[in-house]
Amino acid sequence: MPEHRYLRPLPDADTLPALRAEYVLARPALGLGELDPPPRILLLYGSLRERSYSRLAIEEAARLLRFFGCETRIFDPSQLPLPDRIENDDHPAVHELREHSLWSEAQVWCSPERHGQITGIMKTQIDHLPLAIKGLRPTQGRALAVMQVSAGSQSFNSVNTLRILGRWMRMFTIPNQSSVAKAYDEFDEAGRMKPSSYYDRIVDVMEELVRFTVLLRPHTAQLVDRYSERKERGER
Repeated sequence: MPEHRYLRPLPDADTLPALRAEYVLARPALGLGELDPPPRILLLYGSLRERSYSRLAIEEAARLLRFFGCETRIFDPSQLPLPDRIENDDHPAVHELREHSLWSEAQVWCSPERHGQITGIMKTQIDHLPLAIKGLRPTQGRALAVMQVSAGSQSFNSVNTLRILGRWMRMFTIPNQSSVAKAYDEFDEAGRMKPSSYYDRIVDVMEELVRFTVLLRPHTAQLVDRYSERKERGER
């Protein structure tokens, strides 16, 4: 595996204290398609704070995905330049983000809600993912789960915007989603999410993402095949 400079390590990767083992399905996509190789999931978060609740929620999602048999990568956006700041976006963090997106079969996006919308950090990451680059498509045909964290009461502004962006990026956004209200109350001092209905919803969302990822696997190329693109390429 090549060296990756912009991935965050996942602390306590195999510890799930808030999960009730007697109710969980270890392989939620069993019977829906091939589970080998493990589904590849890229996770993006939208805050650079030392105690970032969007990052903590993403880490909980990654632990669950690992438990469900997936391979996960969490991208660290702290070194990303603003889009168009560097000519041709020629920056190692941009190159690596695109590499991880191409590697992925599905993605999880989690943004804080700030002034009623996603953060600039979240949008910057998405803006660095072109619809097409060198004949490859970093997002097209991938499954997507969207989540948000809020400082106040529950809201859905950020997940609604992430859905719009996912559709624009030609991704298959799953029906379920997560919105964690008053996020500062939902994590303990160690940064682990407390047992709650909010945690249970994240479990639901990750189960569903795994199912859709496995279901789409053998059909992605056909589902995203387009007349206009065949015409542009001159393919008959």
